[in-house]
Amino acid sequence: MTTPLETLVATGTKLWLDSVDPEFVAVNQRYGATGATSNPVIISDLIQTGRFDDQLVALMDAGLQDEDVAWEMTDRLVRQAQDVFADVWERTGGDDGYVSFELDPLLEDESCPLSFPHKTERYLELGREWAKGHANRMIKVPATAAGIAALEDLVAAGVTVNVTLIFTERQYEAARDAVWAGAQRRSRSQAGAWERGFKSVYSIFISRIDVYTKNHVPDLSPAAQGQVGIVNSKRLWTQNQAFWADKDLPLAQEIIFASTGTKDPADPADKYVAALAGSDIQTNPPATNDAIQKMAGKVFTRTVDQFPPKVVLDEIDAKVDFQKLEEVLMDEGVQKFADPQKDLLALIAHKREELVEA
Repeated sequence: MTTPLETLVATGTKLWLDSVDPEFVAVNQRYGATGATSNPVIISDLIQTGRFDDQLVALMDAGLQDEDVAWEMTDRLVRQAQDVFADVWERTGGDDGYVSFELDPLLEDESCPLSFPHKTERYLELGREWAKGHANRMIKVPATAAGIAALEDLVAAGVTVNVTLIFTERQYEAARDAVWAGAQRRSRSQAGAWERGFKSVYSIFISRIDVYTKNHVPDLSPAAQGQVGIVNSKRLWTQNQAFWADKDLPLAQEIIFASTGTKDPADPADKYVAALAGSDIQTNPPATNDAIQKMAGKVFTRTVDQFPPKVVLDEIDAKVDFQKLEEVLMDEGVQKFADPQKDLLALIAHKREELVEA
């Protein structure tokens, strides 16, 4: 019997998991997942389970400081997931089977002492370091000013990037153009061989936009409220399709539909999954995938290229100030980007007291 997520994959969607928990990875691989992503919240949640205490103790006994323990554990967990999906990467010639590794979020914290050029330089250093030797690892770079400024050099250096924390067309275009400029530089230095390994993805955040409009644009009609994140994502997907159509590349340069877990308890678990089925990549939380698999008889069909009526689109364009939306969500997003890394370091310090010093 065909499961709901199998029908999603059949529409043309690549299903990735928003976790590197080895147990979740195994389950979701059976669901049809072909990739995964990581972030400090995911790593913290795993460490809190106690399942990795022996590894933590070994690292601490070896003299690693808290920050080094955090990155070593992140690297190990991402590597494990990479091993699971390595055959997908091989089979697709590098078009699928990736696991994303997030660079240091504290570069965007208010307390970061680095100047803008030095932040950009640090993104470049870290991207090269964590990508080295990994065929199916993507490096997550935020669509902040410093992150975008690092993209061209990262791609020119051969790093496969997942540009994350994108909310608007402005961010997407800036990121995409920087990536393409880096790819062209790489092509000139590698005499035609570069195309086979050039892959980029752009993570568009969805549900956070609908939280924003509910709070900041309350006069949207019922037909438009809760649809802005979907419409925005579909428009960026359409734009991305058009941009890469004439580049004659063997690998797809794709949109990742991220933040697909619903925030409103009144919404069905598959709200965003169903609305964006049919192309590119969805990174779904484990709970979203589990809920969908329990929807007996659910069959997904291609919807990614289907838009609401023009009257809804016109209302969204008239009432939603996307520049303001970007400013607010990026302010929130940068904090949500940095705070989990601080929490992860605090958790490891607590684990040190609990497991070693005690």
